[in-house]
Amino acid sequence: MKTNNSFVSVLKKNAMLVVLVIVYLFFMWQTKGSIFQPAQFKALIDQNAYVYILGVGMLMCMLTGGNIDLSCGSFVCLLGAIGGILMVKLGWSTGASIAAMLLIGIAYGCLLGYLIAYINIPPWIATLAGYLAFRGLGTSILSNSSNTGSISIGTKSDFLAIFTGKIFGTKPKVFNWPCMIAGIAAAVITVIVIFTSRATKLRKGYAADSLASAAVKSMLSAAAILLVMWKLSNAGGIPTPLVWVVVIVLIYSFITSKTTLGRHFYIVGGNKEAARMSGVNTNKIMFLAYLNMAFLTSITTMMILGRMTAANSTAGTNFEMDAISACVVGGVSASGGAGSVFGMVIGATLIGVINLGMSLMGIDANWQKVVKGVVLLGAVAFDILGKKNKK
Repeated sequence: MKTNNSFVSVLKKNAMLVVLVIVYLFFMWQTKGSIFQPAQFKALIDQNAYVYILGVGMLMCMLTGGNIDLSCGSFVCLLGAIGGILMVKLGWSTGASIAAMLLIGIAYGCLLGYLIAYINIPPWIATLAGYLAFRGLGTSILSNSSNTGSISIGTKSDFLAIFTGKIFGTKPKVFNWPCMIAGIAAAVITVIVIFTSRATKLRKGYAADSLASAAVKSMLSAAAILLVMWKLSNAGGIPTPLVWVVVIVLIYSFITSKTTLGRHFYIVGGNKEAARMSGVNTNKIMFLAYLNMAFLTSITTMMILGRMTAANSTAGTNFEMDAISACVVGGVSASGGAGSVFGMVIGATLIGVINLGMSLMGIDANWQKVVKGVVLLGAVAFDILGKKNKK
């Protein structure tokens, strides 16, 4: 049985988590506690839900060798325009509109995946074409369909409830007990999973955290979950964007860590030729990476439509950069083959906290971009230096 008792190794492994806590405490101080208000917890989730979902898709692309998708933000604009027309101009039902948008997204994913995996067009070129074309096409569609250049979907209450509502919602400042009960259940499940995973590793002879480390990890994880759910309970309940994010994160965390398919993404990113020689269908993995990215972009589009209650030409602006930043800051290797869904979540949360904190401080949006650029550069430098030290 092997246990990892090194405090330094644990600290290095969770460096970005430590940075997140420090940054949050800094903004707590600078905003005089405003960022700790229940409304800000909800705002952090509502404003950054798209980063988590697109980040999961970008993670799968980057694992295959540092590949990225530059078209996802522009595709959000185009698909949103189509969704607005279907729901408002053509009067389609919410269910039919959602199905149509998913099918269009999947069709685009199949085309993009085929071009990259089987025609061997470099991913950045194939997706750059979409980055340029989709924004123009989406803007043109909206301009021709509306004098204002946008299509309001405010009347589609059922659609809004799915993507921007609350689970068992109550009025703000009225404590939401179902939300808190869900948080307690989630905390208990998290503790059980941590100790069960440790026991499984020890039984199979794999390296595992010491009992003390597992206990600390479980306590901190449970405390974080309970804190968030307590704040959301005071903000009126669980936002549906959070439900979407949690479900997608859990599914892809399982796929990447527990399935053969998930491990193939890492193998291809580590050494594509060696993966092919060992029997991995590398073309299939590349195809699935971009099909999956388009699928998750379709879900993101619906969430953005719901949050903005309208389809407009600015939707999706810089979304691809936010997703890439979340992955890189979260420890996903820029050269592929390394990274995790949990790390991406930490990276996305860190970027979200920086955005929210600087907004509350009244810092100019241009300086916010400067700070995010510095954080991104620092994360890449940290990754490169870490690899050199290992060698």
